[in-house]
Amino acid sequence: MNLPAIRAIYKFEMARWRRTLWQSVVSPVVSTSLYFVVFGAAIGTRIAHIEGVSYGAFIVPGLIMLMLLTQSVMNASFGIYFPRFAGTIYEILSAPISYLEIVIGYVGAAATKSILIGLIILGTAFFFVPIRIEHPLFMLLFLVLTAVTFSLFGFVLGIWADGFERLQIVPLLIITPLTFLGGTFYSISVLPPIWQKVTLFNPVVYLVSGFRWSFFGTADVSVGVSLGMTILFLLICLAVVWWIFKTGYRLKS
Repeated sequence: MNLPAIRAIYKFEMARWRRTLWQSVVSPVVSTSLYFVVFGAAIGTRIAHIEGVSYGAFIVPGLIMLMLLTQSVMNASFGIYFPRFAGTIYEILSAPISYLEIVIGYVGAAATKSILIGLIILGTAFFFVPIRIEHPLFMLLFLVLTAVTFSLFGFVLGIWADGFERLQIVPLLIITPLTFLGGTFYSISVLPPIWQKVTLFNPVVYLVSGFRWSFFGTADVSVGVSLGMTILFLLICLAVVWWIFKTGYRLKS
C-alpha cells in the first residue's frame, strides 16, 4: 500500500476544501439553521410530537442526512472531475499508485469533509432543540457508512459527467428530492398505506430511518434492514468503481 501517495491526494483535497471553507462549511450550517427556524419553529408549533419526540428534534437526523448525502456526492464528484477537466488525471494514472489507492485518497477526503460537516450540523442543532443520542456508536456507524457510500457514488458521478451541468443534475434533481421524500421531515407512518409501500422503493428512506433510530430508538424500517440496504448500496458503488478502472471508462480517452 502506497501510503505517501494516498496521503498526498488526501492532503491536496483537504487543502482545496479549506480554501473554500465559507462555501463548504458555513453555507450548509446556515441552510440547516434556516430549516430549523422554518420547520422547527413554524411547523413545530402545529406538530407537538412524532412518536414521542418533539418535532424540532425529530427532523435533526433527517437534516443531517440531507446535508451528508449532498455534500458527499458534491465533494467526491468535483474532486475527481477537476483532474479530468484539467488533464492532470493522466499524471495520476501514470504514477506508481494503484487504482485502489487513488479511490482511497479521493473518497477518503470527500467522506472526511462530509462527516465533519455532519458533526458540525449536529453541534449546531443543540443550540435549537434538545437532542438525545441513544445509540452513539450506531450513529457514528451510519454516519461513516453513508458518507463513504455516497462519496463513492459521487466519485462515479465525477467520472461519468462530461460537463459541470451533469455534476449538478444528480444532486439537485435526484438526491435532494429523494431525501425530502424519504422521511426527512416526517414519519412515513403518517402516509396512506399505498404511499407507505411506494416510499419503500426510495433508498434514502432506509438511511434516514436507521440514522433516526440511532438517536431516538424509533424507526420507520427495521434497523437491520436499514443497515443491510446501506451496505448493499456501498457494495454496488464499489463494483461500479472497480468496473470503471478495469475498463478505463472515461479515464483513458
